[in-house]
Amino acid sequence: MNSHHAHAHGPTQPDESLRDHLTAFIDEHRTLLADSLEGLTQEEARRQLVPSKTTLLGLVKHATFVERVWFDEAITGRSRAEIGIVAGPDESFDLSPEDSIASVLADYTAACDASRTAIAGFGVDDIVSGNRRGDLPLGWILMHVLREVAQHCGHADILREQVLAARDS
Repeated sequence: MNSHHAHAHGPTQPDESLRDHLTAFIDEHRTLLADSLEGLTQEEARRQLVPSKTTLLGLVKHATFVERVWFDEAITGRSRAEIGIVAGPDESFDLSPEDSIASVLADYTAACDASRTAIAGFGVDDIVSGNRRGDLPLGWILMHVLREVAQHCGHADILREQVLAARDS
């Protein structure tokens, strides 16, 4: 974080500062989401507590898809098939028998690392053109991803609370 930019008169380089803030918030929520699986059994991580496909393990698997859509497909223009991800968000919650807390977290960590690398040379006003919506500034993508990961952290908080409460009953 370039905290030296944020002095009493505001940031000297608003573009860098905004980007730093957005990426820091995204990283904070990435960590919170990954931490939602901490100390759970495989069954607890897969437990379906709502009518949708949303499970704690499924949320992290979906977040991996989100990373690859916004920081690989949108930036490189590679197809989802080339990247090796499912066609749409709904399927990204599907768990295979091979999925485990360890494997899903490893994949998520790798996707987040790849995302950081992919945007290393970009500023918030730089336009990327690989997304289906067309040309988008990186700043829009960062805000969109922050919004989505933060929302999923909220989902994970509630699901984890239910899972842990069930241990006591």
